[in-house]
Amino acid sequence: MSDLYQNFQKFFELVVADTAELLEHVYRIRYQVLCVEQRLPGFDPMLCPDQKEMDSYDSHSSHILLRYRPSKAYIGTVRLILPDSSRPEKLLPVQLYGQLDPTLCDVKALPRQHTAEISRFLVVSQFDRRRGDRRKQNEEIDGEKREVQDRRSSDRRSSLSIGLVLMAGVMRMSVKYDIRHWLSVADPALNKLMGFYGLNFNPIGPPVDYHGIRRPYYVKVEDALERMYEVHRGAWEVVTDNGEYNLNHYSLMEHP
Repeated sequence: MSDLYQNFQKFFELVVADTAELLEHVYRIRYQVLCVEQRLPGFDPMLCPDQKEMDSYDSHSSHILLRYRPSKAYIGTVRLILPDSSRPEKLLPVQLYGQLDPTLCDVKALPRQHTAEISRFLVVSQFDRRRGDRRKQNEEIDGEKREVQDRRSSDRRSSLSIGLVLMAGVMRMSVKYDIRHWLSVADPALNKLMGFYGLNFNPIGPPVDYHGIRRPYYVKVEDALERMYEVHRGAWEVVTDNGEYNLNHYSLMEHP
């Protein structure tokens, strides 16, 4: 097992937010990051008098909390917006705000029951390594700080991105709900950063102003995992929990 995977196991725990108490942690983290820290534009704290950030997609989403083992504190969250069985015609945010190019991806042609959108990909401020210049990242693990330069690949291969850990949560939810296609409206710089691990998505439209400059993306889950397996085996170990969470038809995953 890689150092990356061992650090993941040592320092982080992924918790499925499947109770009212855990969902409250999810919504309060979102309020803290979006409404108090205002790390993305367009979120008004006055619209969240109970200090919980929620929207109409939460009722048909699966949510993950990220816990930092040394402090036992929840430090991040991500959701997977699933098809709304009560309203099959309901569009995903990427369809509403993404200005999609059908020549790059015909979202309507994707199998709806196997397609979901990654959303509310958030980390509390002291753990967020995505702010500022993404070529220079500060990481704090077990009280030890180190500066990681993007261009120093030998150093970065052993550095554990919080975003990568959140994607491990996305993978767990995807396996549970048999999701084979991922969509997102994401920061292009984050997508570029995740590309180091082989986990970059394919742009399917131009950049848009949606809570800041974002771009719509798509990737087939199988393709993403196969690319990770080849490009960065340690990252693949983190995202799949060393092959524990995978889609069973991947022959590659059956023989890691």
